[in-house]
Amino acid sequence: MKSILMAASILIAATGVAYAGAMATGEQIGAAISGNTVQGSMMASGAYTEFYSADGVIKGKDYVGKWRINADTMCFQYGQDPEACWQVRLDGDQVTWVKDGKDDGTGTVVKGNPNNF
Repeated sequence: MKSILMAASILIAATGVAYAGAMATGEQIGAAISGNTVQGSMMASGAYTEFYSADGVIKGKDYVGKWRINADTMCFQYGQDPEACWQVRLDGDQVTWVKDGKDDGTGTVVKGNPNNF
């Protein structure tokens, strides 16, 4: 049993795959989100669908913004609003945005830009 757990730990470390409940690293966030769309809901602002282009541009239905990885957080900036950053939990294609230690929103990663934003 101990060797199975050790092998699983090595596999997770080697592949960089986040498991449910663990905060993702900046590298894991970028690999999951860059070049893809996330659709979901935030506690404060409600439903969203956004494409995160590899060049750091966020494209929504009627707006654009900027995104970047800062250490192990994903940061967003829209218009003249100040930049805001969230930690991220990844579980397969599911994303949980975590702010100040509390879940603040969720989403599903969809490959590419299916909405042609």
